[in-house]
Amino acid sequence: QVLLVESGGGSVQPGGSLRLSCAVSGGIFGSDAKAWYFQTPENERELVAHITSGGSTHYADSVKGRFTISGDNAKMYLQMNSLKPEDTGVYYCNLVRGTGTAQPRDYWGQGTRVIVSS
Repeated sequence: QVLLVESGGGSVQPGGSLRLSCAVSGGIFGSDAKAWYFQTPENERELVAHITSGGSTHYADSVKGRFTISGDNAKMYLQMNSLKPEDTGVYYCNLVRGTGTAQPRDYWGQGTRVIVSS
């Protein structure tokens, strides 16, 4: 069982920064796809950023130029700069193992809350 444990959320003022972390038990494989999602206070879920199994990064238009997804052999990260009130929500890390196979498997973090307000 792959466990994902998130940390780094908190409350910041507009324009501030946060760095979210997601520790992956057993490490991250080179073939894993990785992503960050979030839910707004209105309960709308959105894909924020992801890295394909081939290593390509993709971002939602709303966060391009402000957020950066990255990782090492044990953790995923989401660097969040120039935060806006509309970035407020619960952020979830996601890892897909077995990409390109008939039975890929999804693993999720527990969520970490980000609040951006004056």
